[in-house]
Amino acid sequence: MEIARYISADPAIHHGAPIITGTRVPVWLIIGSLAGGMNKEEVMREYELTKIQVEAALAYAADLVKQTEVVPLGA
Repeated sequence: MEIARYISADPAIHHGAPIITGTRVPVWLIIGSLAGGMNKEEVMREYELTKIQVEAALAYAADLVKQTEVVPLGA
């Protein structure tokens, strides 16, 4: 099931974690690789992805962060 542009979730692949559509590459792996110091080109080569796919993972992660609500637990 497509959950965002170029991003899908399938319970049979990585236990339903969001992946790049048509691959078995989870979004968390792309974001983690970038956070760990790899650049887009290195991620593209390592996981055989296009620039559009890497940027879709970033956009999906940004959207999740944007939707996150922080609720204080007491004052």
